[in-house]
Amino acid sequence: MSTSPLIPRRAAAQLDAALADTRVVLVTGARQCGKSTLVRVVAGDRLAERRDLDRAQDRAAALADPVGFVDSTGLLAIDEIQRVPGLLLAIKAAVDEDPRPGRYLLTGSSRLFGLVAAPDALPGRMETVELWPFSQGELDGQPDGFIDAVFTLGPDLRHESTVTRADYASRIVRGGLPEAAARADPRRRERFLDAYVQALIDRDVQQVADIQRKGQLRTLVRLLAARSATIIAANSLESALGLSRPTVTRYLQALEEIFLVKRIPGWSRNLGTRATATPKLIFVDSGIAANETATNARALIRPGAPFGPLLESFVLSELCRQLTWSQQQADLSHYRDHSKFEVDAVLENRAGQVVGIEVKAASAVGPADFRGLRRLADRLGDDFIAGIVLYTGTSTLPFGDRLRAIPVSALWQTPAPALS
Repeated sequence: MSTSPLIPRRAAAQLDAALADTRVVLVTGARQCGKSTLVRVVAGDRLAERRDLDRAQDRAAALADPVGFVDSTGLLAIDEIQRVPGLLLAIKAAVDEDPRPGRYLLTGSSRLFGLVAAPDALPGRMETVELWPFSQGELDGQPDGFIDAVFTLGPDLRHESTVTRADYASRIVRGGLPEAAARADPRRRERFLDAYVQALIDRDVQQVADIQRKGQLRTLVRLLAARSATIIAANSLESALGLSRPTVTRYLQALEEIFLVKRIPGWSRNLGTRATATPKLIFVDSGIAANETATNARALIRPGAPFGPLLESFVLSELCRQLTWSQQQADLSHYRDHSKFEVDAVLENRAGQVVGIEVKAASAVGPADFRGLRRLADRLGDDFIAGIVLYTGTSTLPFGDRLRAIPVSALWQTPAPALS
């Protein structure tokens, strides 16, 4: 029986570096995004033992004897650590007694310190490596260097593309979850994604929140998919779900804790304002969002289909992936002011330099598509590196000082500049 070739992950280098100087390393991310495979590949011969807390026998042993369960002279890998968060105290004691780097390699499908039962055990002792579903570059063997390139080259970045609107639609619907991306038959992919979301609701959500009404939670997921890449406020969902605002807020938090959705904060130079600005919500995987809206690749490019919102969510999730490995350390947010000027994505690096990105589903753009980017440029002056409209056309086009239209495929087909 033939097997699919192993796709290299960008996170491997980061994980390898963390094991070299950190006592505990946590690989965290959505279920079935490839965490266990990454652990096996990177740990290699260093791995003394591997235990999986999804297995009943391993979980029972961990609960009965936490200290004995984590006792190991070599590198110990423990999958799905959120299943027995009490193990963190035993791990803390072990690494405080023996502070060698590379003692424990953990994986988790929930944000560990968001767990109700997780003790605050490992600050200063643990590094977290966030793993997303496959990026487009990982799937295609392309460089995924857009973020580093745009901060280095600014408006001098150039890209030509042969990717069509139909190709983009196919990529959105495919997503990046390894099991879904490997299924060529769309109906088989749909069945997998249906079961995947239901399993998250039935099992994983219970680990992070006390959810009593799973039916409403399932409805919430579909509502969020229909509003993908839009500003989401809990009060806008109350009437549709028949739930109180605090309950909706708690449900949204739970979906983020299990890596189904991600909230993109509002941008402001005022940190207090940024913290309170209404976030924009995207799905961690575009294939899930498309499936929840019952949209296939062919239907997605028809008039009236949600191609625009799903393309924007797709772009934002690709940016999120790249930020986990890019040399340029930057934060991702969105911009909207009281005059209704908007920018879909704002990337700001540690030096306060900003790249603004708009996403357009059209294959042609005009000056009006740069309205929000011009406002952002006026506000920032020299700190504004470039304003980019990512669109489904084929060529890079100038639209004024530091403003460019660039094909969406630049995200994964652009190499990062060589380090000097």
